[in-house]
Amino acid sequence: MRELRSSSFWRAVLAEFLGSLLYALLGLGASLRWAPGPPSVVGSALAFGLAQATLVQALGHVSGGHVNPAITLAFLMASQLSLLRALGYLLAQVLGALAGAGVLYGVTPAPVRGTLGLSALHPGVGPGQGTVVEVLLTAQFVLCVFASFDDRHDGRPGMAAVPVGFSLALGHLFGVR
Repeated sequence: MRELRSSSFWRAVLAEFLGSLLYALLGLGASLRWAPGPPSVVGSALAFGLAQATLVQALGHVSGGHVNPAITLAFLMASQLSLLRALGYLLAQVLGALAGAGVLYGVTPAPVRGTLGLSALHPGVGPGQGTVVEVLLTAQFVLCVFASFDDRHDGRPGMAAVPVGFSLALGHLFGVR
């Protein structure tokens, strides 16, 4: 409970809120069809990956730059994060993503909004298959994050943003096609 009185705790929670807001705004905004034609899967994947990398670099020193509930839960399960901090991060991430989607909705013309970047399973892919792919891609992403933030890895934890962003973009390229 002492953690709740810490200004660093609240700065970190605010950083996760802001990071999730920007991640949703930028990633989903890049996924919208602003021009006629098919959506750009590569552009969308790069937008999400670059947004993640940028936010890890910008917010990593404050909160770790999780921005993603799967990363927060993985850090909690690995005993790298307290339960109270994880709960604060999770709440901030959900509220931040909702706020980012709300801002995007408010600044996007109605004809462009569509599903606001919401993706759906391909008609030939069942829910079980989609879940397995999502679990595998999340595991790949979590493993990359842990490897990138491991001080024993290369002695340069400041470089974690690059592989984390690439890892997320790779997951999008595989999972969204």
